[in-house]
Amino acid sequence: MLLSFARLSFRYLILLIPGLLLGACGTDGSGTEEEDNPYAPTPYALALPKNLPQTVTIPASNPLTVEGVELGRKLFYEVKLSRTGTQSCGSCHQQSKAFTDGLAHAVGVDGAPHPRGAMSLANVLWETSLTWDGASTSLEQQARTPIENAVEMHQLLADGVRKLQQTELYPPLFQKAFGSSTITEDNVLKALAQFERTLISANSRYDKYIRKEGTLTRTEQLGLAVFNNHPGEVGGIFIRGGTCHHCHLDATGLFSSPDFFNNGLDVAFADAGRASVTSLATDRGKFRAPTLRNIALTAPYMHDGRFQTLEQVLDHYNEHVLVNSPGVDPNVLLSNTPGGTHLDLTAAEKTQLIAFLHTLTDTTFIKDSRFSDPFKP
Repeated sequence: MLLSFARLSFRYLILLIPGLLLGACGTDGSGTEEEDNPYAPTPYALALPKNLPQTVTIPASNPLTVEGVELGRKLFYEVKLSRTGTQSCGSCHQQSKAFTDGLAHAVGVDGAPHPRGAMSLANVLWETSLTWDGASTSLEQQARTPIENAVEMHQLLADGVRKLQQTELYPPLFQKAFGSSTITEDNVLKALAQFERTLISANSRYDKYIRKEGTLTRTEQLGLAVFNNHPGEVGGIFIRGGTCHHCHLDATGLFSSPDFFNNGLDVAFADAGRASVTSLATDRGKFRAPTLRNIALTAPYMHDGRFQTLEQVLDHYNEHVLVNSPGVDPNVLLSNTPGGTHLDLTAAEKTQLIAFLHTLTDTTFIKDSRFSDPFKP
């Protein structure tokens, strides 16, 4: 009888094993999470404004997908990526301020100020050198820096990944975006980069003017001419101008530059600028020329936020460039007075130039729900 009972129990055990195995694979017995949620991302249709460059470089290893961009948007505003759970990327890059923060020096989770201010993220899709000194050459690379920097979010990315993995929200989103619910550092960086590549600003009054969808006032048009004109004699006629376009390229529509410039702020450099990357003495005091798009929203100005208003910035270029700054860019030494040592724009020309700069404000960009904090109503 004992033998019969043992045989019967063994038969029941054999019947139970498939059910046990199925239960181990998924909560509903239908398979693994990856099998239940197959990896089939949707390509993201990136619309390039016709008055901006039509050639962009997106890494083959990180194509834009709807799922990746949406995941990146959540991660951009995710405070779990900071050590204290109080800051996100969006803390220093606020949409209402064209993804800057209104501070001269960004402030991290421990309350310590960064030596530099937060740069705008508008149109970083086209940028090949990122941050003030160009230390990063890809958005994937750059995204790690503020997370791990001791005066910014101050947390190892590995610790942030661990926190994300423990949530109910993120593993399924990573599965949809990258084919695995196991969260990795690389995929966090890829998702953030995908979202940042969609931050395109090209619907200002200036853009509408260029696309023949709107007009500029006479004062604004004169300001545009001041912006683009190179002061000097042409065919016996002296042309007046602000020579701004040398560093903030209007021709591309981006109003930024891939190059680095010493714009005559200092004679001795508290911040080495580009030289902190290249170790070249000739790069001391050189910084990226940030985009002028939405410039009226991104005060204070310069890498250290020393100027509070656009008027102060223009006063610097017009009257206070330090001509003896080592390696000062020759274009900031041009003058509207033959033989002069300063730019010498008139009060009217300065007013016109400021008026033009205000036409670069893109109110659509700063209110676009695709870029907003998904955790806020």
